[in-house]
Amino acid sequence: MKLRFWGVRGSFPVPGPATVRYGGNTSCVEVRCGDTPDAPRLILDAGTGLRRLSKELMQTEFGEGKGKAHLLVSHTHWDHIQGLPFFAPLYQAGNHFQVYARQRDDTHLRTVFALQSDNPYFPVPFDAAAADVEFTELSDDANFEIGPVKVRCTRLNHPWIAIAFRLDYDGASVAYVTDTAPFRDILIEQKYIRQPPKPGDPLHPEDAAKLKAMRDGVVKLCEGANLVIYDTQFTPMEYSQRPHWGHSCPEDAIEIVHEAGAEALMLFHHAPERTDHQLDELLAQHRIQQQSIGSSLQIHAAYEGMEFDVTSAGVGPVLPAPIVPIRGNSTPPRPPVPAAGSGGSGSGGSDPGKASS
Repeated sequence: MKLRFWGVRGSFPVPGPATVRYGGNTSCVEVRCGDTPDAPRLILDAGTGLRRLSKELMQTEFGEGKGKAHLLVSHTHWDHIQGLPFFAPLYQAGNHFQVYARQRDDTHLRTVFALQSDNPYFPVPFDAAAADVEFTELSDDANFEIGPVKVRCTRLNHPWIAIAFRLDYDGASVAYVTDTAPFRDILIEQKYIRQPPKPGDPLHPEDAAKLKAMRDGVVKLCEGANLVIYDTQFTPMEYSQRPHWGHSCPEDAIEIVHEAGAEALMLFHHAPERTDHQLDELLAQHRIQQQSIGSSLQIHAAYEGMEFDVTSAGVGPVLPAPIVPIRGNSTPPRPPVPAAGSGGSGSGGSDPGKASS
């Protein structure tokens, strides 16, 4: 599998000088499974990063109306679907898209996507899409196949419910776990929570049982995965102030990944206010912490333009975030890659010494 990250932020896009290296677009990850022309192309979420992906796709068979892709949507909050109205291949006749997302109790999935393009919110209605678009509604524990790719789902702890995906292909495995709160303090379902409980307050037994089942499902989904991409939007302090927003901390992700026996963790869904420098420091902090306990866990922080392979042998070389942003096919300068053992991973990442200065 070849992964490329087109959007890595959470909540809303944040362009500007403070986010130019890691990027300011919201969630979108492209996954190619194989090198043949008919190899499945999967897209995880349709945040604003989808627009940049669409520009590249229009230079391929999608520009001729001969493209096919599968869009897996974790949930339909704006930061995960806002790129869809600007997705140029959608308006090219002959292209085919299969959209997968959790089944809703109140309305059909197509209606959910169409509403954000409805008058007066957008000038082009969803029905104007010339491409062939099919929708598949998923249960929380769905299992299905996209060609040679096996896909599994499990429920997450997020307002109005999100689902995680696991992709298995040719011995390689990637788990995509966003958005979710931890599974210990509050059960988040389909209602607005005005006043959340304080972290550590006792849970109702029924809520505790549901949270345990959810956590068990996430651990199982991540079990033995080569890579886990996880929602790590909050710091512990931020989470304590907003536990009902439905996001986790790196500490929560690391705990899950260790329990699941996964090989590598990708910090993802970065907080919109988190600067590039702060992300460097956050990554260095957790790499050093893992090194201090003798852990071999690889930790990376996702950035726009990040691209690498995942095979049965593990995660391929991962370059650190560039010193300047990636533009087109250019190769920007990057900070030094630490030697194996100096930052918790020998496969790259921001220089811990530089980030801590």
